[in-house]
Amino acid sequence: MRTTNHTQPGKTYRWSFFRAGGFDQVKFKTGHDLLNIDQLDQKLWVALACPVSGLHFDKKTLNLIDTDKDGRIRAPELIAAVKWAGSLLKDPDVLLKPTSALPLDAINDSTPEGALILKSARKVLTVLGKQDATAISVADTDDTARILAQTAFNGDGVIVEDSASDEATKAAIRDIIACLGPVTDCSGKPGVDQAKVDLFFAEAKSYVDWAQKALKNPTILPLGDATADADAAIKAVAPKVADYFARCRLAEFDPRASNALNRDEKEYAVIGAKDLTPEHQDIAALPLARIEPHRPLPLLDGVNPAWAGALANLHAKAVKPLLGDKPTLTLQDWNLLVSKLAEYNAWISSKPNTTVEKLGVGRLLELLASPVKDNLAALIARDKAEEQEVKAIAAVDKLVRYTRDLLPLCRNFINFADFYVSDEMAIFQAGRLYLDQRACDLTLPVEDAAKHATLAGLAGCYLAYCDCVRKGTGEKMQIVAAFTNGDSDNLMVGRNGVFYDRYGRDWDATITKIIENPISLRQAFWAPYKKFVRMIEAQIAKRAAAAEAASAQKLEAAAATAATPDKLKEAAPKKVDVGTVAAIGVAFGAIGTFFATLLAYITGLLKLGPLAVAGALIAVILVISGPSMILAYIKLRKRNLGPILDANGWAVNANARISVPLGAALTHMAKLPPGSHRELFDPYAEKKSPWPTIIILALVLYIVFSILNSKGKIYQWTDGWIGKQPQVEAVQKPAEQKP
Repeated sequence: MRTTNHTQPGKTYRWSFFRAGGFDQVKFKTGHDLLNIDQLDQKLWVALACPVSGLHFDKKTLNLIDTDKDGRIRAPELIAAVKWAGSLLKDPDVLLKPTSALPLDAINDSTPEGALILKSARKVLTVLGKQDATAISVADTDDTARILAQTAFNGDGVIVEDSASDEATKAAIRDIIACLGPVTDCSGKPGVDQAKVDLFFAEAKSYVDWAQKALKNPTILPLGDATADADAAIKAVAPKVADYFARCRLAEFDPRASNALNRDEKEYAVIGAKDLTPEHQDIAALPLARIEPHRPLPLLDGVNPAWAGALANLHAKAVKPLLGDKPTLTLQDWNLLVSKLAEYNAWISSKPNTTVEKLGVGRLLELLASPVKDNLAALIARDKAEEQEVKAIAAVDKLVRYTRDLLPLCRNFINFADFYVSDEMAIFQAGRLYLDQRACDLTLPVEDAAKHATLAGLAGCYLAYCDCVRKGTGEKMQIVAAFTNGDSDNLMVGRNGVFYDRYGRDWDATITKIIENPISLRQAFWAPYKKFVRMIEAQIAKRAAAAEAASAQKLEAAAATAATPDKLKEAAPKKVDVGTVAAIGVAFGAIGTFFATLLAYITGLLKLGPLAVAGALIAVILVISGPSMILAYIKLRKRNLGPILDANGWAVNANARISVPLGAALTHMAKLPPGSHRELFDPYAEKKSPWPTIIILALVLYIVFSILNSKGKIYQWTDGWIGKQPQVEAVQKPAEQKP
């Protein structure tokens, strides 16, 4: 197969292929094979997409390749990853030697990107105390946060307290975090970025400008810092004061309303029947004081006990400082008192909604007057200047992972070498299931068994879905296992096994769903006989149950008859039923006829010779087992891995067949190890009856006797004592011609 190589115009690239699973698959022999995968016709790729999750593969590497972050890796993304990694290596054959450590001298520093990556790799090793190392590994680059934690500036535009060298700037960073919350730095530490700094100082200026209005206008705070307490005291009783003066004015309008406005005596009788405290809600619902026309509101004496404290607080914090030491308030006094705090309330309502208020006006004025804002901006700009170098650190981690993981991924994507020809499991195999004296290697994790089975059922495989649980940790998962060898006699929903995942952890596995398909030709051969035996067993069980029921019914009837006094007389003996005797005779006659006919057929067959007997037996076997084996053979040839993987989010592009030999390799049957010693004596084995052996032996002897007798051998060996004399054909002499 040749395809155009766009990197060398006018030339072609020669590919090598191997055949496995019934189709051709590309073979990667050199690093240039990998670098030219964009020239390989995608019709020859085994898969065109795979999921990021559910694979035994480094998740971080898969996420790096998945550039559009859709949870799937497609052919263009894999091609781009291989191209990028190959461009940064001096020798692309490094990609064919997957190791966890990348030699520094393998990085191509002849390009600006390669030179920057090499510089960053050396910096990482220096930060980790490995200045003399000649290679960098995934373990060195895996924890980027640990590396960046040891640097004050890491290019993410976030500065932490350690980024500042003076205490004033550090304190400002702490204040901003306390008010607005932190921005997490690449190192994992709390910090601030330019947006947080700008928002903080904008809120600080807004709050300070608002606070300074009160400082410039004394009428806003007539009582200074005590103004807020006076306003709170007024607002605490304002609704009840308005209620009191409204009632007094109504009493002034009509004196007859006074009694009703002061509540009826019956209501006091109801209240008096309760256990009361001064703050009781029924008392609090009464007016502040007794209602009379033109009566001012008392503040200290003769007031509702539930409101006595609030009125005393009003007198002390608002009335006395603003109006003088008045024991009562008229309606005009109340309106004047409220008006004295009107500017304060207007100022309060214009207060900006900020989070910096907790720092106080003094601290905010200090921060606004200092150069700390410019200092923070300078530190953030310095941090951003390191962005390219930090990105290069991430690129180092990416390159180290790609050199380790790209070939294994291609061997499970572009071809399925790990599945068909490698001793290792493919990345989509979840582990090994032990159940029914078998070990199943073709197991995959599934999220929804019912949804998965809809498509996976088209694979033509015998599939068992299992719920797996680790009771020690409470972990749960679902898998599907393909049984590709043996039979299905003992496979059923509810059977338990043990599943070992790719990390060697054991799980309790229980079959929850089965998709039945032929497993092997051996199973198909014996299936009709097993079905026939099961049918006979079912019929026997049915007849036995019916006979038992009839017997029980007769016993019950006999017991009922014996218990009846009128039937204690001795029953007369019954006469023999002639019809029954005749029926028995007919039955025995039919049985005899059957065996006589069968014997005649066997005798006639034996006359034809041993080859005819063998041919007849083979014909009978083919008639019985042939259709089942033919159907199984057709289905086994159609077993396909594709639907099983497609149901997990793959896009399998080939007819990935599971042949009979491959099926035997994927499901291992139990067998004794080589060199094992086996004792055949079983103390608990069922004792066998000798009659089946005797009958078979007698039948064989009869067949041999019939064959020999038909040829006259028995007659010759016994000198005519027994046996059939061979017939000699008479030789007819030619008639003599008369002269």
